Amino acid sequence: MDSKKIVEMEKAGFEKMGAWLNARGITEVECLVPDMTGIPRGKILPRTKFHSDKGMRLPESVLGMTVTGEYPDDDAFHTVIRETDNDMVLRPDPDTVCMVPWTIDPTAQVIHDCFTFEDKLVEYAPRSVLRKVLDLYAKQGWKPVIAPELEFYILARNTDPDMPLQAPIGRSGRAEAGRQAYSIDAVNEFDPLFEDIYEYCDQQNLEIDTLIHEVGTGQMEINFMHGDPLHLADSVFLFKRTVREAAFRHEMYATFMAKPMADQPGSAMHIHQSVLDIKTGENLFANADGSDSDLFFHAIGGFQQYLPPAMVLMAPFVNSYRRLVRDNAAPINVQWGRDNRTVGIRIPEANKVARRIENRLPGVDANPYIAIATSLACSYLGMMNKIKPQAELTGNAYSHAQELPRSLLESMDLLLSVPDLHEVLGESFIKLYLSVKRQEYTEYMKVISPWERRHLLLHV
Repeated sequence: MDSKKIVEMEKAGFEKMGAWLNARGITEVECLVPDMTGIPRGKILPRTKFHSDKGMRLPESVLGMTVTGEYPDDDAFHTVIRETDNDMVLRPDPDTVCMVPWTIDPTAQVIHDCFTFEDKLVEYAPRSVLRKVLDLYAKQGWKPVIAPELEFYILARNTDPDMPLQAPIGRSGRAEAGRQAYSIDAVNEFDPLFEDIYEYCDQQNLEIDTLIHEVGTGQMEINFMHGDPLHLADSVFLFKRTVREAAFRHEMYATFMAKPMADQPGSAMHIHQSVLDIKTGENLFANADGSDSDLFFHAIGGFQQYLPPAMVLMAPFVNSYRRLVRDNAAPINVQWGRDNRTVGIRIPEANKVARRIENRLPGVDANPYIAIATSLACSYLGMMNKIKPQAELTGNAYSHAQELPRSLLESMDLLLSVPDLHEVLGESFIKLYLSVKRQEYTEYMKVISPWERRHLLLHV
């Protein structure tokens, strides 16, 4: 969908959105824009100042901030972000307007798209990147369908970043001990928290499916109903904010770090995806007789070829790579297999209507717009280039070689070498994204860790 069509559709929804705001007596509007790290940026406006048809302005450099709020100062950054730091025009997407459930006064939130003054989408904005990939699918007559699964930890409050994190106190008055995978009673220990999460999600129309206790101590998983990738990226973006806010109200923290505790498994954002024919609605991953289609295998081939160099887009921080190690309940390669949780590319048992591929590599710390766009880009390139996958793995993938980059630095270098991904996701986006990651890595390298003080201080 081009920029003009988006503008026309948004204008058509402005009148309806205004009526929605008025009917609920909204006094403030939180205008949200996801940055490269997935942090909500933007402005809070009084309802009387929120003019949806005019939009608002933010400097384009907001999209190039690191997770610490710094700005890169390299050639790549200045190639994309002009030295005059011009404004962008932010226009609300009426389909995203919803209540902010935890505020005292009636407050709404709405996600915005970033435009130039010429009514063109800002190409390097994360939401624009996902729109670009979806347009490529649409040109082939394809409609991708996804379903994300988010793992996260609930933790005891910890105001000292130098202290290890601990499990929170439940209704019993005790902290969870050991690992309680799939335990109903362990989830019910935090029933008041999850009641609030469910209520907040209902008020925001976030369609969550199932809640389970994962392997780690205090580790949970929420699954979303399958649907449109942009809608679900918006839902994940809002859901992270919702869970953190609910946890605060129960004197806890919720974290979407990929590896928050050394002795516990990491947290992933598994992405289930399939492709429908736009005209017929049929699942293109299955033939009429229910067998796997050529497109299905080509999508797997695309994952195997492009996921390793794309990892920096799905494992975006130094902490992300602490999850992707052997025997840590996370994949270490791009082997594929049916109903096999040790592989990076899992094929769940399903009939032809629900035939899908599960990408198990993204960390839950990834920006959902970027991770979903990247996952779809890898399978798109496989289908377009008719890439054949390796043979299915029927055994334990952890006994096979590591095929993924082991660090943020290695991952950044790999992405530079794959122009196909640059073309699909956008050259300006790749330049700015890597500029942000290089700056974050530089900031990280300035910090001396407890491990270094413990083992090097008096021994070397």
